[in-house]
Amino acid sequence: MTRTRIGAFAAFVLSALAMSGACAPAGAQDWPTRAVKFILPIGAGAGADLGARLVAEKLSAKWGQPVVVENRPGGDGFVALTAFLNSRDNHMLLFGPTTTFTGHPYFHEKLPYNPNELAPIARVSSTLVTIGAAPSLGANSLKEAFDKARAEPGTLNFATTAGATELIINAFLKTSGLNMARVPYRDPVQAQNDVAEGRLHLYWSAYAIIRAQAQSGRIKILASTSSEPTAILPGVPTAAQAGFPELTLDGLVGLFGTRDMPLPLRERIAADVTAALADPVIVQRLTASGQTVVPGSAAEFAAALEKQRTALAGFAKTLGIKAATIE
Repeated sequence: MTRTRIGAFAAFVLSALAMSGACAPAGAQDWPTRAVKFILPIGAGAGADLGARLVAEKLSAKWGQPVVVENRPGGDGFVALTAFLNSRDNHMLLFGPTTTFTGHPYFHEKLPYNPNELAPIARVSSTLVTIGAAPSLGANSLKEAFDKARAEPGTLNFATTAGATELIINAFLKTSGLNMARVPYRDPVQAQNDVAEGRLHLYWSAYAIIRAQAQSGRIKILASTSSEPTAILPGVPTAAQAGFPELTLDGLVGLFGTRDMPLPLRERIAADVTAALADPVIVQRLTASGQTVVPGSAAEFAAALEKQRTALAGFAKTLGIKAATIE
């Protein structure tokens, strides 16, 4: 091969390599190359929504790219989940409570998505879920409330959001032999008012929803469903401390990518999220909204998520519910 041909061939190879590099996906250190979007399966104003916006602001400054928060509530979370998974875009991430979807297999015959396509990136916080009681019930503890339900079958009622919490309560009622009617609510404001006025006896809800009523003494908080006590409610026991560990449910909130997102990128995003959550201003604001800041790596978040899924599968088995198939 002549020197001219060798030179031409070398130029061709270099050109091809340059083109392949331009077409290859950006590595973990190069990402993001454009705006990032957080898709939320909940509406604006919730504690997890506040967390998303606070973290997005910090990450935007660090990454040098806009981080947009987009709320897509509705359809039991399917609207946000399908939009996120169908995007196949590493610049679109899912941010929200895991209980938005961990209960899906037990409330639907078929799922329009594969839960295994969700790849945990970073744990952000835990929504504080409490069990509030009507003061007129006269119960000063969870045990006293359930003793009343046992002594007066069918006379007490309760309310909670549909999904994972409902599954846990139904399994508990079955195994404990208690007879309590569930009252469905579309409006959590109406539910808390009914607790305060004695028409609703027990209410499982995010603490943020009933905080004002609880602080004014119109709702009595008997326990939290968290696995660990929280400084947000000093003196309030966890369900396990109150003698009912089967009612434990952590309100995990975190960030997800799709299954094909490279692990190095997930780990880099997780590190950046953890750094953002070290800001005392963010911690203070999330705490005020009823969120406990518990940053965690992709592996830690995945382990916590798997623990929740395993627990829910056990409750579903107790109730004789088969998991949904995937469309």
